[in-house]
Amino acid sequence: MKYYIKLSLILLVFCAVASGILAYVNSLTEPVIRDRKAKEEIATRSELIPEADFTEAKFADGSLYYIATSTATKDTLGYTFIAAQNGYSGKVQTMVGVDNNLQVIKIKVIDQSETPGLGANCTGDAFQAQFAGLGEADMLVDKDGGKIKSLSGATITTRTIANSIAAQIAALKSARGGR
Repeated sequence: MKYYIKLSLILLVFCAVASGILAYVNSLTEPVIRDRKAKEEIATRSELIPEADFTEAKFADGSLYYIATSTATKDTLGYTFIAAQNGYSGKVQTMVGVDNNLQVIKIKVIDQSETPGLGANCTGDAFQAQFAGLGEADMLVDKDGGKIKSLSGATITTRTIANSIAAQIAALKSARGGR
């Protein structure tokens, strides 16, 4: 019996030391990861709506969107936001740039964990380009009678992206007073 208690205590010490080391490493890397992610979001916003300054605003649910204004004329060029919903394998996050008429300028999938070779193809330029010029009502997949060609074998991922964008455009319309 003493032998098993001794082994249990040794295992406990090893686990405690390993947990402490992992917690320490996490405390060192977490700020770096957060800063890198913030810089990537800034770069992506600038890619979606070039030559713009971005001002942070909040939806009613507390999530953020950004108002893009021209660096030269200070006119509003559009808005950017992150649309996110659960797809087939996990949450799919898409950053979207829309113009003043709430028509998509460009999208970029910024985080996904979909099936490699199927849903993960949502990060491809050809897939993302088909959203340009579409509005809230146009966010339908071809299998539902819409214009968005679904990824082969990954209709759920395509619907997830389209539905999340439509929901965020509706929220933006509401935040702008229904216009």
